[in-house]
Order: sequence, then structure tokens, then C-alpha cells
Amino acid sequence: MRTPPGRRPHRASRCDRGSAEPLLILPLVFVMVIAVVQVGVWAHAQHRAQAIASQTLAAARAFDGSTASAHDRAEQARTQLGGGVLHRMEVDVDRTADLARVRVRGQAVGLVPGTALPVSSEMAGPVENLNP
Repeated sequence: MRTPPGRRPHRASRCDRGSAEPLLILPLVFVMVIAVVQVGVWAHAQHRAQAIASQTLAAARAFDGSTASAHDRAEQARTQLGGGVLHRMEVDVDRTADLARVRVRGQAVGLVPGTALPVSSEMAGPVENLNP
């Protein structure tokens, strides 16, 4: 395309040029979004661990409860809640004549490969006794 006689060719002004700012900001925004979602996944896994610990403790505290029945209840709770966000779950149950203690540990799913955040919940309560 030719320029008419007497006119200078149009050159791009500074405001017409591209900007490199989005190249610097977009990766930062992406990392921030991933971090927010990861915190949400961790919080969800923590809530599941607490729910499993609560149900396991209820089974361990029961008058006719035992550590075996508490472990069975933990597996039932894990199946009912689904195991999508809580992996490598371990359940420890200690039951004495007076006190039952439950500890649930696991890992929340990591959005970035190779990352897994630890999750744990510990609860204790008195064992039910019948007093005549």
C-alpha cells in the first residue's frame, strides 16, 4: 500500500505497541488460583478426616464398643463419604476402660503433581458405662 504524495508513512506510536505486562501477570494469577483451589481441597479433606474421626470415636465410646468395631465404622464412614480428596488414610484407635481416643491421618490430594498436604484429626471421649 502506497502513501499518498505529501503524506508521511504512518508509524506505530507507543500506545499502538504490544505490552509485555500480561506475560508477567498471567502466570502469577494462575499460581494464585491454583493456591486458592488447593486450600479448598485441603479444607475439604480436613473436614472428611474430622467426620471419620467423629464417627469412629462414637463407635469406640459405645458401651459394647471395641477397637475392631471402631475400625469397621471408620471404613464404613470412608466409603460413605467417598475417598476422592483424602488419600493414605490411617486410623489409630486406643480404648481403655475409661477413655477412647481416635486419630485419623491422611493426605489431601495435591493439584500439582508431587504435592500432598497432611491432614489429621484427633478426638477423645469417655467410654459409656452402665451404673446400676
